[in-house]
Amino acid sequence: MRPVSTPRLPVTARVFVQRFSSTPRGARLARHLALHRLDTWGVPYGSALSDTAALLVAELAANAVTHGRVPGRDIEVGLRLDAYTLRIDVSDSRGERRPEITAAPEGEHGRGLLLVEALADRWGVFDRVPVGKTVRAELDLPHGWPSATGRSERPLTPRAR
Repeated sequence: MRPVSTPRLPVTARVFVQRFSSTPRGARLARHLALHRLDTWGVPYGSALSDTAALLVAELAANAVTHGRVPGRDIEVGLRLDAYTLRIDVSDSRGERRPEITAAPEGEHGRGLLLVEALADRWGVFDRVPVGKTVRAELDLPHGWPSATGRSERPLTPRAR
């Protein structure tokens, strides 16, 4: 008698880490390169996952260069894609300045983390060694991601909340 084999998801995680200048241009480049990397990993441009990741990277990187900037220090953007989760990490050198959700309806600032809260399945702030902080947002992947070829078996669609 032979045991019944069950299909297994690959355990390989795809990882991308890059430093960018702590400027608006660096934040913009971070978003572009993150989307390019996701596309090479099988998350096509324009898919729900790609668009959500673009918004998260853009907001977290913009916050890092606006509120976490230390002259002469870069920000760091990291992506980690495994069979279940896309993790987005954005690190800066200002550990003492923790992000807060404090948006006033008439205010010009503070709405970005409301977007992060609404789009990410989980998010949080962590200390960075030796100095600084990392803001992490995680997205759960749709069921069926990835297939054996590394591409989704069905089109990626928006998640129901």
